[in-house]
Amino acid sequence: MKRSWIALSLLVGALLTGPHLYLKAQPAAPSEKKIRIALFAPLYLDSAFDKNNVDRFGAKQFPKFIVPGLEFYEGALLALDSLNKEGAAIDLVVFDNKSSTQSITQQLSSPACNELDLILTYCAATELKYFAAAGKEKKIPVVNINLPNDGGVTQNPYLVLLNSTLPSQCQSIYNYIRTRFPKQQLVVFQKKGMLEARIRTYIEEAAKKRGGTPPAIKFVELSDSFTVQQLVPWIDTVKSTLCWVGSVEENFGKRISQQLVSLAKQRYKVTVMGMPTWDGIREFSKPEYRGADLLYCTPFYSPRTDSVSMAIETFFNNQLYARPSDLVLRGYEALWRFSKLVQRYGKESSLHLGSKSFSLFREMDIQPVMTAGNPPLIQYYENKRLYFLKWQDGFLKAAN
Repeated sequence: MKRSWIALSLLVGALLTGPHLYLKAQPAAPSEKKIRIALFAPLYLDSAFDKNNVDRFGAKQFPKFIVPGLEFYEGALLALDSLNKEGAAIDLVVFDNKSSTQSITQQLSSPACNELDLILTYCAATELKYFAAAGKEKKIPVVNINLPNDGGVTQNPYLVLLNSTLPSQCQSIYNYIRTRFPKQQLVVFQKKGMLEARIRTYIEEAAKKRGGTPPAIKFVELSDSFTVQQLVPWIDTVKSTLCWVGSVEENFGKRISQQLVSLAKQRYKVTVMGMPTWDGIREFSKPEYRGADLLYCTPFYSPRTDSVSMAIETFFNNQLYARPSDLVLRGYEALWRFSKLVQRYGKESSLHLGSKSFSLFREMDIQPVMTAGNPPLIQYYENKRLYFLKWQDGFLKAAN
């Protein structure tokens, strides 16, 4: 955690002198317009430090809830440095969207947010509407890097979700199963819950959209105290079964995966598919999860073999004594990609949000989500590109 304290100490020292941190660019060339970006991250500075800039937790108790926002900020800062070295004129204004002294609405209406060209956010679903509304009013792109849902935002052609929404996740997983495992029987195991009911609806809709003659899908609802014997009737020692864990709850996913793997070791033929929330489960490398393939998908996969990823890794290893997380790459990618878009298209950048240009660590497929009306209207933009991975004998591999 040493590097987190270093970065946070530098950030808090700046932010506590005012309501935001302003990182000023080098002077713009006469023919080049300066770009102004606002970055909103959940830094929880008021929780971590008192008014005298003294941390509340001590050097050995770094609060984990601060880490995601800090890593997003670190990645964006590295991208800003790279762009400035290229000669780009970019001003970055950083806000703590968990501030106890200013609401998000107050932050967005402050003078620091005048004449913005781009807003980058890591936020809660309940907060997204404020950023989306600001982007729509200012007619500038608003890019969210974390949410897998639209937060209730509608008819906003300026909002971009880099995470895929739940309906898109279910559609992609279903299409993948139909393509890669066309002959396997499909069983969806779920726990009882409102979100699981929605996932079932999305899977059924995915089957209809796919067309053709879809294989029968068996939905099995399990109680919280389910046993391995309750799984046995739904799988086979002769025919292969694709077991889709239709829940985003990690503990449910880990428990059922472990039990299905134990059955696979008893010669039951199973392949297990999970939801994108499995991307953070490192326990799948342990021996008790070895014996069956455990698959899932994520929009944020990167093999980290490109020159930029390797340079970031080297910087973190040498300067911060750590390995950069996925959120560092997301922060770098979002600021770099969409700054380039604004540089090229200026005030018309919102008309090119689906551009395939400026890919960095991975390809994205940013598409408009349309209303059902006539004429259809853009609800928002969403990245629909998902990468499939699998845990096999303790190792994580690409499975596209």
